[in-house]
Amino acid sequence: MTSTEPELATGVHREVADVYGVPASALVTEVTRPRAVIVALHGGATTSTYFDHPGHPRLSLLRTAAAAGFTVIALDRPGYGSSAGHEERLEAPERRTDFAFAAVDAFMEGRDGGLGVFLWAHSAGCELTVRMASDPRGGDLLGVELAGMGRTHHPRALAAMEEWRRDPARTRPDLRHALWDPPHAYPPDVYGGRGIGATSPSYEGRREGWQDEFERLAARVPVPVHITLAEYEQVWMNGPQGLADLASMFTGTSRLVLHEQAGAGHNTSVSRTALAYHLHVLAFVEECALGVPALPTEEGRDDG
Repeated sequence: MTSTEPELATGVHREVADVYGVPASALVTEVTRPRAVIVALHGGATTSTYFDHPGHPRLSLLRTAAAAGFTVIALDRPGYGSSAGHEERLEAPERRTDFAFAAVDAFMEGRDGGLGVFLWAHSAGCELTVRMASDPRGGDLLGVELAGMGRTHHPRALAAMEEWRRDPARTRPDLRHALWDPPHAYPPDVYGGRGIGATSPSYEGRREGWQDEFERLAARVPVPVHITLAEYEQVWMNGPQGLADLASMFTGTSRLVLHEQAGAGHNTSVSRTALAYHLHVLAFVEECALGVPALPTEEGRDDG
């Protein structure tokens, strides 16, 4: 082995850092001389354990990426993990964005960053990722992965939202079935979020005007973008049209790759096909690390 090849230095472990007086936590797996660093941002009602489900190492993004030579920092988003209970200081999206940038800096301190940082997001984590990637501070990112995010809601999710509007006693719509069906897409002890559930911070129940803001911010993302929607996605419209609708907002990106993950439900990183999904996106991360440009003949798009 030459001195330039990655070496796995540590297993998956938890770290906590102080960020503006608020504890920020993350699951970390570190590689000596990494190709790059992947910062993973989980979705709602879970934590960083989404990317390293207990008892399912084959589904783990952290373990698969480390084996491929990448350090991974799976950050507990603001209001989750160690920062739970500090929501009043993280209500404003600008504060959450600042907190995330500072947390990444804190966890990167003293670590080899390889060729740069890649953001990998799922579902509600895509909000924070797009805010970071569209910010001037995100201009040096290698690229981003956005999974479980869309432009138009799936009819099943819309029905749940309509039921929620008719019942003022509910604080948020019941999207459990849309999030986790069909059962055969997940291992039995994973289906429904077993082993990775967490209480969502209050700010995630307030998304008024987010869709318009998302479109504005998406157009400002200059770095390469990879978008994944699951074959059985039921929160967002999926298939070729769903992918194309979401992709149409990223008008400023240098490269855009679209992917439908076969056999997966909304929660792609804990679906049965999680390993296939992670390997697919890791190939994109490797291309970003190498500086692979968009292919003129394909206009930077891969609809498969």
